[in-house]
Amino acid sequence: MPPRFAYWTILIDDKPTAFRARDKADLQPTFHQLQRTNPNITFKWFARGRLWESPEQAHTAQRQPKPRHEPRSRDWRPGGDHKDPRARFRKRATRKPR
Repeated sequence: MPPRFAYWTILIDDKPTAFRARDKADLQPTFHQLQRTNPNITFKWFARGRLWESPEQAHTAQRQPKPRHEPRSRDWRPGGDHKDPRARFRKRATRKPR
């Protein structure tokens, strides 16, 4: 059984519609009715927040290792000094006269 948020959906002009089902066969009649009026209509598999061509493609993408990120140093952010913004509100030590 696929996960809860994994389903087939119909796209019209590469935009999602409300037509979705776990099995592709359940959407076939709706797909053929919509195909009469819209030439650019496709089926896509939605899983893990992305659209895929098939459940197999989504499954193989999940099994591939994720790319490694290079470690970052403390000063990786661009642009200027990275001082503590709260420092300007701290009280300064006053010198006592001798």
